[in-house]
Amino acid sequence: MTFLQQVAKDIIGKYGHDLSDIAVVFPNKRAALFLNKELVRLSGRPLWSPAYITISELFRQHSTLTVADPILTICCLYRSFLKVMGDAAYGETLDQFYGWGQLLLADFDDLDKNMADADRVFSHVRSLEQLSDLSYLTDEQKAALARFFKDFDEQSTVLKTRFLSLWDHLDAIYHDFRDTMRQRGIAYEGMLYRDVAENPQLNFRYRKYLFVGFNVIQQVEQTMFTRLKDEGRAAFYWDYDHYYTQQQPATDGRRLTPNEAGVYIRQHLSRFPNELPDLPALYDRLSQLRDITYVSAATATLQAHYVSTWLRERNRIADGSRTAIVMCDESLLPTIIHCIPDDVESVNVTTGFPLQQTRIATEVIQRLSDKKLPKDNLQAVRLLKEMVKGHTDDADDADFSHFSILHQESLFRMYTLLNRLETLIASGDLQADRNTLQRLLRQLLASTSIPFHGEPAIGLQVMGVLETRNLDFDHVLILSCNEGNMPKGVNDASFIPHIIRQAYGLTTIDNKVAVYSYYFHRMIQRAQDVTILYSNATEGVQTGEMSRFMTQLMVELGQPIRRLTLQAGSDSAGSTGRPKVINKDESVMQRLQQLSYLTPTALSNYLRCPLRFFYRYVCDIKEPDDSEDGKIDNRVFGNVFHRAAQLMYEQLLPHGEITADDIDRLLLRRQSAELLQRIISQAVAEELFHLPEGTTQHPPLNGMQLISTQVVETYLRQLLRIDRELTPFSVICHEKDVSRSFTINGRTITLGGRIDRIDQVGDTLRIVDYKTGGSQQRPLQSLDEVFDPANVRTKHSDYYLQAMFYSRIVQCAALVNNGQRITDHHPLTINQQPLKVSPALLFIQHAGQKDYSPVLSIGGQPVSDIAVCGDTFDDLLRQLLTEILDPATSFQPTSDQQRCLTCPYRALCYIED
Repeated sequence: MTFLQQVAKDIIGKYGHDLSDIAVVFPNKRAALFLNKELVRLSGRPLWSPAYITISELFRQHSTLTVADPILTICCLYRSFLKVMGDAAYGETLDQFYGWGQLLLADFDDLDKNMADADRVFSHVRSLEQLSDLSYLTDEQKAALARFFKDFDEQSTVLKTRFLSLWDHLDAIYHDFRDTMRQRGIAYEGMLYRDVAENPQLNFRYRKYLFVGFNVIQQVEQTMFTRLKDEGRAAFYWDYDHYYTQQQPATDGRRLTPNEAGVYIRQHLSRFPNELPDLPALYDRLSQLRDITYVSAATATLQAHYVSTWLRERNRIADGSRTAIVMCDESLLPTIIHCIPDDVESVNVTTGFPLQQTRIATEVIQRLSDKKLPKDNLQAVRLLKEMVKGHTDDADDADFSHFSILHQESLFRMYTLLNRLETLIASGDLQADRNTLQRLLRQLLASTSIPFHGEPAIGLQVMGVLETRNLDFDHVLILSCNEGNMPKGVNDASFIPHIIRQAYGLTTIDNKVAVYSYYFHRMIQRAQDVTILYSNATEGVQTGEMSRFMTQLMVELGQPIRRLTLQAGSDSAGSTGRPKVINKDESVMQRLQQLSYLTPTALSNYLRCPLRFFYRYVCDIKEPDDSEDGKIDNRVFGNVFHRAAQLMYEQLLPHGEITADDIDRLLLRRQSAELLQRIISQAVAEELFHLPEGTTQHPPLNGMQLISTQVVETYLRQLLRIDRELTPFSVICHEKDVSRSFTINGRTITLGGRIDRIDQVGDTLRIVDYKTGGSQQRPLQSLDEVFDPANVRTKHSDYYLQAMFYSRIVQCAALVNNGQRITDHHPLTINQQPLKVSPALLFIQHAGQKDYSPVLSIGGQPVSDIAVCGDTFDDLLRQLLTEILDPATSFQPTSDQQRCLTCPYRALCYIED
């Protein structure tokens, strides 16, 4: 019997079939659907259903305040910060304040939900002298706090001064912020909860409140529980297992420390007694679980691919809603959905699809970065809304089959977000520069998901960890159960020192770990079989370490646990090494119809492997982004160099014709190193630390970062020496976005990208692509070889494809716009007579070699003018696009198995015989 089945049985037995004056309160909404299903089943006849509400809804029902939009909340907090701090705010912008603001808000929310005395907390945070007032602290706690302040005081930095200044004003900011919010009739969640908990005049709507499946209960909730209990209105149903709520004697007679998963249940059972009898069949199941398997895998995609194998084993597919796939890392969702076998008739996805992974989100972010967009944020957001609305109108007017439900829903969600931003900007609540607006929008996208529709209580269940609360399953597959994912995000980031948080009963790391320990043990406690996967790869900040809860289970459970390892392409991963072919059926063609823009990189990926193109651009499964702030990998290094080269020519050299003397003066000037370091610092600030454009100050660099910046300076000097041989010449522009449309079988598709540099040498425009890597292209004998898949890996023909494509765009624009000069405003027009347009690949590392020329060669002849071979290039390009869009041409796997070794989609490409 499941927990909710037992709860339903008890409710009907005690309250009958008319439950209209009863409210069932859950931690979240999910469990209500399953409980209602059980009530209907057990009743056997029509009944008045109870009201189902979450704990959040219970508090909001009894407040006149409204929980504010998160962006509006931060904006209000920022205003209070400026008002209270005055000159001590150091002119901090909203963008600079944003991170601190989120931390402050979390502290204020925690203070209120735990009903702590804010003035005393901030007083003790602010002043060492008041430690003597902490009579309730032990001598050891006082000494620990004194050590904290002493260590902090030894730091003589600007950050320390600002941090201490903020500490001095925390109480004033807290009170001004709350007053401001109250005047507007809004609140943050903790503020609203505290107001309700402290209000002695609450009029409760229902005769009885049944609190089901809670674990940690903050002080505001305890106050509400106690009031309802004292009035005879409350009953409590606790979901736990003896394994983690009771002390178990060790075999040598010692007493083991109680499991942290049960710390809160143990606290609350005596104060809020359980309505259910302590039945072994319900509460003593975990220690009887015999079928547990741990599986390690090298990649997340390999884990996702295992889903198909696991579902077919033991015919778990047939058990429908009794089978659950739980993601400790919810970014796996798109890949998992793709890996669910076709014979699974019904799937219920509890976790929404991330909005930031949709095409419209990418398009909006790209447009917001466009310098052509109005500088006024209100106008910019309104234009973005019109763009999104245009997509929506197209979807409404077109045949429904051409637009997936997910696509339509993503447009609606994006339009709603932009509408929120427009309202905040128009009201004056959000006053920010463009960089701040971009950051806020990214924050909103990251926290917004697209819900999946369907019958929630039917079919295979795919969910995040939090959605498993109160639900029991026979078969449980847990993915990405690594340390860092489970428990997730446990840190002590706060303006309030840990020892004070402990003293006032605020949330600490120990609390967070205990909560996730409960989630982990609870979701497996009544299962028949449990399979837990984790990544064993150590990369970046990922340690390849299984969750501490898995290790704990191995040590304490006393049951055998199988250990397996997945290998890409092995039988254990559910594959036989035969890559599958993707036919362009109706659903695939619907997705292809949504493709309106492709880059040369996308075309090169198709040439590498059509299946890779399918997963990345048709299914929109993005490759893992292994980059992180502060890490200079090859991609980031290239970005820093590209930006530094652009700044060097824009700031340090003439905008017109550049002579050898101009470059000599720059190279030989005494302060040349200083000048180059300044532009490198700006490039590092923008590309490595993602600071606003024009910023030259950035956090201190570590050893590898310093080495990388020295290499960038070396490359810049090498570039100047190369360019000296070209003089006189003119740099027309850097980092220019270009595009060109093609009509294929009546359908228009746009190809485009960004040109690193356009310069003019004599009568030739060179379309230059900088290359900072070590590998060069190999000679090609004909244009056909540019489009031959065999040459992508062995000869880097993709370099040719990109450079020639960009050159062809410029050359075609020149033919149309003959007579005008290429400028920053008109990058695709030329001056006077048509110039030759030549593709060039500038490999910085190899450019010092004798007789080196960056101009591409075909058949041993330099492509000095793309016009000579342009028509043939266009024909081949059209053939490639026709093949991609042709319904009769399947997406085939590559025949070059070497490409599979580093492909991020490898685990998706195999099927069983």
